[in-house]
Amino acid sequence: MSLFDISEPARQLQKELLDFMASHVYPAEAVYEAQMREAGDPHFHPPALEELEAEAKKRGLWNLFHPTPVPAPD
Repeated sequence: MSLFDISEPARQLQKELLDFMASHVYPAEAVYEAQMREAGDPHFHPPALEELEAEAKKRGLWNLFHPTPVPAPD
């Protein structure tokens, strides 16, 4: 394995992340933009984002920057 090969766990995580993006994030972009526009507040946290966060946590795709899994707060 060279320095630039992707390990099997990383390859699986990449697949799961790309699937999440395609099935949830990209389709939610228009909803997110509409909710932000309707709120009129650039600091508004729209429901679409809350739903994406919940689904990402459910799939184990939350806080990926941690070197070891850390349980997400409920």
